[in-house]
Amino acid sequence: MEKLANDKLRTLKLLTAAIYLCQALTFMLAGLPLLVAVALNFIKRNEVQGTWLESHFNWQIKTTWITLAGFAISGLTFGMGFGIFVLISVVVWLVYRITVGWYALNDDKPIDNKMN
Repeated sequence: MEKLANDKLRTLKLLTAAIYLCQALTFMLAGLPLLVAVALNFIKRNEVQGTWLESHFNWQIKTTWITLAGFAISGLTFGMGFGIFVLISVVVWLVYRITVGWYALNDDKPIDNKMN
């Protein structure tokens, strides 16, 4: 039974890594991978509940919603001259979130609640 649990956890860890990859691909593919990533988060959320990966899913979901909101605000304010600064801030924040999550995942650690 423990082997099955370890295999399932390993599979879910690979899925979590794939979701971070989708978030990173957002820079090249105009946001579509971000939507795919959050859909995977919601589809598989019940399977990670109670594991250390749950914190990663919560982190990824929050990252997606705030990124999308930031992109929207940037688009709405671009004509006013400061949308570019909003966009740069959102991109830097997204890179930070992906990096922190990726390193924690590779160390088999949950995301620290203080950072979430």
